[in-house]
Amino acid sequence: MKRKLTPLLLSVTLAASGGLLGPVASPAAAAEKPGGRADDTSPRAAAAGRGATMPYEWYEAEDGVLAGGATVVGPNRTVGDLAGEASGRRAVRLTGTGASVEFTTTAPTNTLVVRYSIPDAPGGGGIDATLNVYVDGTFHKALDLTSRYTWVYGDEANPSDAPSAGPPRHIYDEANLMLGTTVPAGSKIKLQKDADNTTTYAIDFINTEQVAAKPNPDPAKYAVPAGFTHQDVQNALDRARQDPNLEGVYLPPGDYETTHKFNVYGKAVKVVGAGPWFTRFHTPRNQQNTDAGFHADASANGSTFSGFAFFGNYTVRIDGPGKVFDFSNVADMTIDDIWVEHTVCLFWGTNVDNSVIKNSRIRNMWADGLNLTNGSSGNTVSNIEARTTGDDGFALFPAVDRHNEQQTGNVYENLTSLLTWRAAGLAVYGGGGNTFRNLYIADTLVYPGITIATLRFGSIPALGFEADPKTTFENISLVRAGGHFWGRQTFPALWAYSGEYPFRGIRVNDVDIVDPTYSGIMFQTKYSDGRPLNPITDVVFTDVAISGARKSGDEFDAKSGFGIWVNEEPEPGQGPAVGSATFNGLSLSDNHEDIRNNTTTFTLNLN
Repeated sequence: MKRKLTPLLLSVTLAASGGLLGPVASPAAAAEKPGGRADDTSPRAAAAGRGATMPYEWYEAEDGVLAGGATVVGPNRTVGDLAGEASGRRAVRLTGTGASVEFTTTAPTNTLVVRYSIPDAPGGGGIDATLNVYVDGTFHKALDLTSRYTWVYGDEANPSDAPSAGPPRHIYDEANLMLGTTVPAGSKIKLQKDADNTTTYAIDFINTEQVAAKPNPDPAKYAVPAGFTHQDVQNALDRARQDPNLEGVYLPPGDYETTHKFNVYGKAVKVVGAGPWFTRFHTPRNQQNTDAGFHADASANGSTFSGFAFFGNYTVRIDGPGKVFDFSNVADMTIDDIWVEHTVCLFWGTNVDNSVIKNSRIRNMWADGLNLTNGSSGNTVSNIEARTTGDDGFALFPAVDRHNEQQTGNVYENLTSLLTWRAAGLAVYGGGGNTFRNLYIADTLVYPGITIATLRFGSIPALGFEADPKTTFENISLVRAGGHFWGRQTFPALWAYSGEYPFRGIRVNDVDIVDPTYSGIMFQTKYSDGRPLNPITDVVFTDVAISGARKSGDEFDAKSGFGIWVNEEPEPGQGPAVGSATFNGLSLSDNHEDIRNNTTTFTLNLN
């Protein structure tokens, strides 16, 4: 056995304009908890080609200038904690009048996004507040904040919005603001709690971006809604469908209220907005859990949806509704430059083929950011950043409950998943010939950065992995990933789990795992009646580096600190992992225990 001990290069992804996407960990800083790890969230060199390239700058609050009694909290990895649920596991608290955090801009901007946490109402349901924004020392605008869409409590799988239900989780949200003027590079943007800002605040990070509205691409070929109601937009869609001279619908800048799904059918149409900062759909603010978005059928194959935002009003997870694009049995669709928040999913594709979802922003969701299922094949998911999703950021799930066909030829590339508050950054549950590449995943709260598993979800039948063509994962960074869920189940940065269906034909190449919460890679097998269901076979890892798997110092300390863990008995009634895996060019450094395999049922071949 050869074991490479080369130190791991720590890295982050650059935004298009050169701003840092987010910090990564290094082993040099104050202790996170007694007996636990150390974290340093300072940015490092860029991980070239990993993650989405987004058009905004990123500034961590803990790197800003603090005044007036503002304090940095963290680092820790505690669910429901201001530091534990923050990017880089640190944040800045503003508690007293005059407390502030200030950022110096590195590029011009006329917008501001703030990730923040404010308290819940005593009985749940959230509060509203403002926080003042200053530019170069002068008051500019008040930023409206709410905790209506955050703070759930109690049961991990089915939390309540009642504080009496138990410990909290999902405590951060985001607010966005048009500044109304261009703030030049080198200016100072300050967030300050003044006397009229009536609560306490935690600031995680801000984004800044220079934007301009896009005009109608061709007024002769695009219908324009007469107003901003749901019916106005549907009427324009109908005109575009009925008029052979029209290509689609242009949605001018404005705030569009919608209460249900728009119907797109009859022919391929282009639904084009002025950009997600300008063309914005929202569901009624005095309601909750409104199922709205877009429905399209096969007669609209080849349609495009681009350049708008959709802000929902979901305050709880409801499985079934809440998908902005809920597409079934369609092909050749394009979704481009979309921004969604406070819904259940951006996209749920059932038997969707040869479509493209790209250049989009998924934030503060209640379930998967995006999921392709039931035979969806030949699709490309590209250049999307998902953050704070309530289930897998990006998923591929070959269920066969509605369409019995394997999923093949999908490409997920140039994706970023951050701050997933339930489930994984990326989850792949089967298929064959699918590729997942150029990924950056950081700060998962309770689950792995990547789940590779053959799981049965309730009564839904599914297919496992094909022996050929192979399923490939390549050029990936997993930073501060993993967590605990389902009682005492701990998860690694990368989880390989053989369950009800075949687990085989997996290739994992060029992966850096940095500072995992409990372990780097874990192998696990599901048992039934004391017997394993499926072995792990034909799995090859090449050029994988694992650094900083340390003792957690929490109640799960005995399950922590392993670079690679072949889980010998993960849960009561279960047994040790079964099968084998091959590692070529494995690099291990700064782990409490590089490899733990106390089984006789699983073989690690280390070359």
